[in-house]
Order: sequence, then C-alpha cells, then structure tokens
Amino acid sequence: MWIGWLEFDLLFGDVHSLKQKRSVVRPIVAELQRKFGLSAAETGSHELYRRAGIGVAMGAADRPHAGEVLDAAERRVAPPPRRPRLSGRRGLRRSDD
Repeated sequence: MWIGWLEFDLLFGDVHSLKQKRSVVRPIVAELQRKFGLSAAETGSHELYRRAGIGVAMGAADRPHAGEVLDAAERRVAPPPRRPRLSGRRGLRRSDD
C-alpha cells in the first residue's frame, strides 16, 4: 500500500476576516474530498485570516495511481492570481517503509 500526502501554506490577498477566509477554504477542502476522494482539512494558521494550511492524505494500491491523484490535487490548489501559495510539501511512502 502507498500512502501519499500534501501540505499547503496559502496566503490570501483580499480576505479581511476569519469568516471570509472560511468561505474560501471550505470549498477547496470540500472539492478535494469530493473530486479526488482524499482526506482533506484545514491544518494550520487557524487564527490568521490571511493564511491557511491545508493538508491532504490518501492511500492507494500502487505508486503511479497515488502520484496521479496527488498531482491532480496539487494542480487544483495551484494559486490563481489572488491566492499565492507560500509553500507546498509532498510525501509518498510505502506502508512498509
């Protein structure tokens, strides 16, 4: 079994409250869960309204499939002009590593 994960640190330019931030983050997390079947959640910077951490995890039977799904999820969270990504980390491990 292969276990893959992604972690993003996002910066929002035109967000001025935690309520606005949630209205941006929730649809991203929901789409990652619905479209790709991933476990996804806001994982950091909860108290900051202009930043968000989003984490994603998955399990797969083979490495190529895991890589394809993680690539597609990473493209989905790729920054449009109003959502620059500060950083992104990725991991892919075999369960017996």
